[in-house]
Amino acid sequence: MDLTPVGIDIAKTVFQVHYINQDTGEVVNKPIRRAAFLEHFSNRAPCLIGMEACGGAHHWARKLVEMGHQVKLMPGEFVKAFNIRNKNDAADARAIWLAVQQPGKAVAVKTEMQQAMLALHRAREQLVKFRTMQINSLRGLLAEYGEVSAKGRASLDKAIPGILARVADRLPAVLIDTLREQWAGLTKLDEQIAAIERRMREWKKDDRAVKAISEIPGVGLLTATAAVAMMGDAKAFRSGREFAAWAGLVPRQTGSGGKVNLHGISKRGDTYLRTLLIHGARSVLIHANEPGPWIEQLKKRRHPNVVIVALANRIARTIWAVLAHDRPYQKGYVSARPAGTASVS
Repeated sequence: MDLTPVGIDIAKTVFQVHYINQDTGEVVNKPIRRAAFLEHFSNRAPCLIGMEACGGAHHWARKLVEMGHQVKLMPGEFVKAFNIRNKNDAADARAIWLAVQQPGKAVAVKTEMQQAMLALHRAREQLVKFRTMQINSLRGLLAEYGEVSAKGRASLDKAIPGILARVADRLPAVLIDTLREQWAGLTKLDEQIAAIERRMREWKKDDRAVKAISEIPGVGLLTATAAVAMMGDAKAFRSGREFAAWAGLVPRQTGSGGKVNLHGISKRGDTYLRTLLIHGARSVLIHANEPGPWIEQLKKRRHPNVVIVALANRIARTIWAVLAHDRPYQKGYVSARPAGTASVS
């Protein structure tokens, strides 16, 4: 059955809807209030609904799927190519309507549980940023009075009692009290971060997919929970290579006249997940006793940073294989093609 394509530009209170009435051929581009949005689609035949993957999109996608519609969430940069000239709600809805009819990789609609885990990651990431800002602020303020400590949080915690004692005689008490409060605030941030990580570990115990990929070297608590939540359905990706490309861990390409040039990694996809994968690969190279012959050979001929990214790419592909094929991680496993199968480039 051919589904009527519909483009929806979602917002806080007014949603813009664009489609062509199949019975009359009329081009419909009209605003719908938030309260009447679901009612408008509850009485319609199944449609192919396109939306940008922005704030609130997953919530509305789940509601529309429950009504029997097919929903395709798309990255904003993919939709932007179809927005011609002026940007407004009507033009955005039309651009989404054009984009949803094009072939392209859709963003998987996440469950509420997956979004909840990502919310924990975002909250933790924000707290870590606050903690880093607090530490740098303390260092900068103390450096103004000639007090400099060694690098690292442990060095700062060890040095700051003595520093505050030395400057207490020549600086106002209100400043000393404020610096002590700022230093004490680091402990509170540590406790908040630890509490979030404890909740993640509790979720890990109940999630089979997170437990499975946690066995992969370089995949810890943060990487495992973030990968499962961001990926959605692993089978939405055709291969591990496609998942690695989605994470931005493949070379960026430019070319003309039949010649293709490869550059650094594309850095597309989610920066947070890509950062976790690269940190995990770096940890494997630093701490692994036997990293394996593939890594050893690569280290002889390529820069260390290139080796780290290559290993991160391999970890991403391994994560996809474990989840897509629903089997445990096996060290040294070699994927073999069935006899008579032609290779696909």
